[in-house]
Amino acid sequence: MNLFRKKSVNSSSPSSLNPVLGAFDLTMLGIGAIIGTGIFVLTGVAAAKYAGPALILSFIIAGLACTFAALCYSEFASMIPEAGSAYTYSYVAFGEVIAWILGWDMVLEYGLASSAVASGWSGYFQSLLRGFGVHLPTAFTGAFDPSNHTYIDLPAVIIVLIVTFILTRGVKKSAKLNTIMVIIKLAVVALFIVVGVWYVQPHNWTPFMPMGFHGVTAGAAVVVFAYFGFDAISTAAEEVKNPQRNLPIGIISALTICTILYIVVSLILTGIVPFNQLGVNDPVAFALAFIHQDWAAGFISLGAIIGITTVLIVMMFGQTRLFYAISKDGLLPGKLSKVNKKTHVPLTSTWVTGGLVAVFAGLIPLSKLAELTNIGTLFAFSAVSLGVLVLRKTRPELKRGFKTPWVPVVPVLAVIFCVYLMLQLSSFTWKGFVVWLVIGLVIYITYGYKNSKLNGKNKFDKDSNQTA
Repeated sequence: MNLFRKKSVNSSSPSSLNPVLGAFDLTMLGIGAIIGTGIFVLTGVAAAKYAGPALILSFIIAGLACTFAALCYSEFASMIPEAGSAYTYSYVAFGEVIAWILGWDMVLEYGLASSAVASGWSGYFQSLLRGFGVHLPTAFTGAFDPSNHTYIDLPAVIIVLIVTFILTRGVKKSAKLNTIMVIIKLAVVALFIVVGVWYVQPHNWTPFMPMGFHGVTAGAAVVVFAYFGFDAISTAAEEVKNPQRNLPIGIISALTICTILYIVVSLILTGIVPFNQLGVNDPVAFALAFIHQDWAAGFISLGAIIGITTVLIVMMFGQTRLFYAISKDGLLPGKLSKVNKKTHVPLTSTWVTGGLVAVFAGLIPLSKLAELTNIGTLFAFSAVSLGVLVLRKTRPELKRGFKTPWVPVVPVLAVIFCVYLMLQLSSFTWKGFVVWLVIGLVIYITYGYKNSKLNGKNKFDKDSNQTA
């Protein structure tokens, strides 16, 4: 079995997707996915449970890991402008079985992340309803848990289905809606900064590192979830105008803007409220209420709902394009890569994604599974970073619209940072991750290998049949 057969950079079938996105659209997609759960939810949890005021260091460590990885992603995106992100890049650099493992790993990443985000959206939405005196029946307010009399998280299911419908209307319409909501979201974050900065009490920053440096790194392993949106940018590669130029601009711009905002918000947040009081679901709104700025807290809650909606749109978009890319290579059923002629959208892939996310978000408590998103993404970041080193050595002649600077230092640092953060996660997370990969290998051996377009029955060029 030739498990390590590789795709050629130039061997892909023509794309049926519509190349309409520019650098600004990509930057907005990135900000849409990155600014959301990270600021509106994770900041409080990470400060209260792990890092304290040193949360700023957690964001800097996580940001450095993602910046190094983003520079590596940018080189691949400029070299291989195809849907699929880390899956597609690994297919060229390492071969089919590694690409499948990365693709299956990313299914876990996007699926669980989307479900977790939908659950978070439900919490904020129900809080908003309660503010107007509206209370949903208990049975429909949470995941399946008969001991708490909850059977389905209905708001989470509904928002997933609404987002799925939006995605079926076409990438340009989805991107325009995302841009509008991102602008509103950034205005809300700016409102928090402008109002909150005047109420910072420096004594709240002491002790600065109450749980020690281990608390800082554990916090970084949690908040790294907040940066994952730039990965979704690269899944849109086949729908980008001039991808060699625009993809690196979109990835790096989004990550830079969001890192600055995370650092500023975490500084102000821990300066307003003692860190041990921040373990709430809505820390930013809570901080404004803490200083009796309730008028602003209301805007923050509404902005959080909008912000988390954009995260859900981009995460689910990434999942649909991942299914499309894997299916186009024959490793998943062909219907998932069938594109609607009018909207240029893979409709089956979109509705399958929506159905799966709705089931997970509506029925399964995701508190213990949330870390699986982090370990899966950090694994993908490590693989892409190694891929840059491999292709610089084995395929130096390939045209690169963007080159990762300071190779091999940057890719090596990306791997070190990502692996270190993976090691901060729990043993339960590692066990779940291994089980998921084993399931994926069974699917590949029983279906993917024999149906692959590189299985020997199809024509492919010399580069495609290289082995590791």
